[in-house]
Amino acid sequence: MTNRYFPHTPEDVREMLGVIGVGDIEDLFASIPAESRLESLPAVPGPLGEYELGRRLEGLAATAGGDWSVFLGAGSQEHHIPALVPALSGRSEFLTSYTPYQPEISQGTLQAVFEFQTLIARLTGLPVANASLYDGATALAEAALMARRVTGRRRLLVSSLVHPHWREVLATYLAPDPEAEVTLLPPGPDGLTALADTGVGEAAALIIQSPNFFGAVEDVARAAEIAHAAGALLLVGFSEPFALGVLKSPGSLGADIAFGEGQSLGLPQSFGGPGLGLLSSRQEFVRQIPGRLVGEAKDLEGKRGFVLTLATREQHIRRSKAVSNICTNAGHSALTAAIFMAAAGGSGFRQLAQANHDLAEYLKSGLLAAGFTPLGGGKAPVTFNEFVLRAPAGFSARHAELCRRKILAGLALSPYYPALSDAWLFGVTETKSREDIDQLLREVKA
Repeated sequence: MTNRYFPHTPEDVREMLGVIGVGDIEDLFASIPAESRLESLPAVPGPLGEYELGRRLEGLAATAGGDWSVFLGAGSQEHHIPALVPALSGRSEFLTSYTPYQPEISQGTLQAVFEFQTLIARLTGLPVANASLYDGATALAEAALMARRVTGRRRLLVSSLVHPHWREVLATYLAPDPEAEVTLLPPGPDGLTALADTGVGEAAALIIQSPNFFGAVEDVARAAEIAHAAGALLLVGFSEPFALGVLKSPGSLGADIAFGEGQSLGLPQSFGGPGLGLLSSRQEFVRQIPGRLVGEAKDLEGKRGFVLTLATREQHIRRSKAVSNICTNAGHSALTAAIFMAAAGGSGFRQLAQANHDLAEYLKSGLLAAGFTPLGGGKAPVTFNEFVLRAPAGFSARHAELCRRKILAGLALSPYYPALSDAWLFGVTETKSREDIDQLLREVKA
């Protein structure tokens, strides 16, 4: 039967079957046992016209929460994606490419990865960036293992204000190692990590996130002093790369390794994935970095080219020298992020970052005027586009009512930090206008 979506006519099918020497389509599946084959196709609706199909897809999209008004981040940010980003990243030259196992014939893919590495190195202020990892959580775990290899130490000091889900992944990574030890640094009353000179001891690394899970900007330079005085490395993470558009980079403040989530860089939220793990480090740690590194070279004629310079996975080198079993560089996500950053440019990136910060401050000031208070009761810490406030009595019930009306007014912190039963995390991006924020404030006060 002819189908409008199949390119082959019945004559085409008969010709192809004749070439391979079979009588009909069923003969192609003769090797599959009958009990493993469908006798008939599942009952599916008949074909729809273009307009009807569009209405049907819009209806399905509405059930997926597309019309919610969301004011939180917590590791997954709602950002505008310019049309040129999917238009370029969706080209068949990129979308159908596989991992560059044959770099000499994959120059386009390799150059895209090289440009991505360069942009991430500039963003984080560290000279070496790898070809990306799965997501922010695996970037943290791989950075921690990297620090243990570099220092030869086993113990890790981790801020409890590093994303809770990321810390769970780190614990999973370390579970098979009986010598692994993780010490959690508690949050201070102001929403910042309680850094102290003592306690670092023989730790491999001090690991913080800035802005942290509460949205507060940590004192990275102070953390670097504490870590380096004890011979430990400083690892600095981030879940919102736009923050680095207005804040000093981790590398410039003394970080040895930076890790983070790159979903904001042109990738849709997509119910949690795919993400994009970012990792960069000081030059001397290059042979301990997981995943792949693409480098620039010249051929015998002096022409510029790109090569797979380093691959520290057991499939590529002797297993005894492998540093990770990471099996992908999330290549298409990295490509998309590179296109996004190149399209925005340095000034555009800063403008977007500033808009995120300013809108969040506008919401924060409105909530403070509505009866919310800073965590410590005093002056709120410096934040980027997320922040935590204590809610007035009765807000939980109001939050539930707003959820029923598809307004997600913040994230309760109590499931992650039981002592903060009245604390809520709010986030704002450039997808929200001041009118949107004013509407939320009216709803919160109602």
